[in-house]
Amino acid sequence: MNVIIVGGGKVGSHLADFLLQGGHTVRVVDDRPEVLERLKKELPEGTVVFGEMSSPATLEQAGIAKAGVLAAVTDKDEANLVITTLAKFEFHVPRVISRVNNPKNGWLFTPEMGVDVAISQADMMARLIAEEMSLGDMMTLIKLRKGAFSLVEEKIHPESEANGKAIRDLGLPTECVLVAIIRKGDLILPHGSTVLQESDEVLAVAHQSTLDTLASKLGKKKK
Repeated sequence: MNVIIVGGGKVGSHLADFLLQGGHTVRVVDDRPEVLERLKKELPEGTVVFGEMSSPATLEQAGIAKAGVLAAVTDKDEANLVITTLAKFEFHVPRVISRVNNPKNGWLFTPEMGVDVAISQADMMARLIAEEMSLGDMMTLIKLRKGAFSLVEEKIHPESEANGKAIRDLGLPTECVLVAIIRKGDLILPHGSTVLQESDEVLAVAHQSTLDTLASKLGKKKK
């Protein structure tokens, strides 16, 4: 896929390297001479485009007409919004992603501003810390659908409600599905009649709103 990254700082250069390793065609746009010199040393020849980052001419030079994705990751929110608006409404890029530097500006990064996905590092970190504090030993492996769902893992505690009980009798929420059990090194595909045992490692896909309930059933009972 053709990807344009606008902003060649640490976030942009790391993203570029990651995507290049995945076989994607990448162009990184930046207008700072010192950044340009660093990028030329770090990235393959032809990857870096020097020019004003919010300029339509620079974006055209980077090949935006053929881009499937544009990621605006500069350290200035106002610049990212200008870039995303151009990408979506002037050049009709199918997928536009933007970095949000100041969480207070998050409300601006909407589809009306050309943003399909807004990523706020500070907000993500705050939510992750709060979630991990509330879920005890449950581990979040992957976030899905912009964080609405998660793939999580937890080991059945000997004092848990789930220990010795069939899955169908747990009363799990509708938007919470146990997808695999690892028991003594063996993989078990769970069914309603599967009885959970102490130390089973349970993998589940669950909606954000059901994680506390799942953790309370698989983990140690609260006194």
